[in-house]
Amino acid sequence: MTPHSFRQTLVLLTLTITITLSALAQSQASEGSPLEETVPAGNNYEKAAFKLWYPQVGAPVRAVVVLMPGSNGDGRPMVDDAFWRDFATRHGLALLGCQLTDKPHDQSFIEQYADASHGSGQALLDALAALAKRSGHPELANAPLLLWGMSAGGEFNYEFVAWKPDRVVAFVVNKGGIYYTALTSQAARNVPGILFIGGKDLEFRTNTIVGLFAVNRRAGALWALAEEPGAAHIVGRSRDIAAMFFEDTLTLRLEEHRAEGPATLRSIADKTGFIGDLKLKTFQPAAEMKVPSEPTSWLPTARLARAWQALVTEKPFDP
Repeated sequence: MTPHSFRQTLVLLTLTITITLSALAQSQASEGSPLEETVPAGNNYEKAAFKLWYPQVGAPVRAVVVLMPGSNGDGRPMVDDAFWRDFATRHGLALLGCQLTDKPHDQSFIEQYADASHGSGQALLDALAALAKRSGHPELANAPLLLWGMSAGGEFNYEFVAWKPDRVVAFVVNKGGIYYTALTSQAARNVPGILFIGGKDLEFRTNTIVGLFAVNRRAGALWALAEEPGAAHIVGRSRDIAAMFFEDTLTLRLEEHRAEGPATLRSIADKTGFIGDLKLKTFQPAAEMKVPSEPTSWLPTARLARAWQALVTEKPFDP
């Protein structure tokens, strides 16, 4: 090979590599490459680390699904879950996987970081603000949230709603045990929620969640209590119902994105939903329901009411 032909080959090889890397970068950008962010230790947490994924760079993000794991766990890999990525892609959402851990203390079963109003909630919002700049999606800084969590993750969700109800489309409490707030504000009670319990979970956990539900539902909370009789301290079928719940509440609550400001949330009138009878395991339109003398579950749509009934009666979901 002559020096001239060698130089030509080298130029062509360099050009090919450049084009390939550029195409790969564009492909990753179009899919929304994950971004990670950490926040310094705060008042009630030792570590706060987050991972963001979104389906498309060009389209505005409508809302963020916050994925919060159990006690001191790392929820960042949850943004790689095909189930949640498919859900986010279909609805124009971002996923935020979270890792919050406690500072060392004697009673490890009490997650201090779950008390969102004392620093950990602000860490999440600070991370979103930083990721909004890095991702080229400024709407993330004020995006409404869909809160999914298991165990201590559900505890955090509940306390976050109590602290910042105006940021939350809907939330899930899932078989947690320690909570810091009993009766929440009217604004928090207006945020649709489902509180899951397992029929085979520890009694102190289920009693705590039932009590929180009862006191807030008595005050008009738009919440449902959903027991999965055969479940212990596991996710079970709660994720599937939560996805339906998020899908329906997005439609009911989320205003279309506006270029000049963050999305706004509509309120839902309690008489527009359905009421689940916790003893009979039946449901009926809320508009036909008389003032109950016992706790009942509020469900936003007929589809959710059917799914709730299937869960509590241990039957397959009816799409």
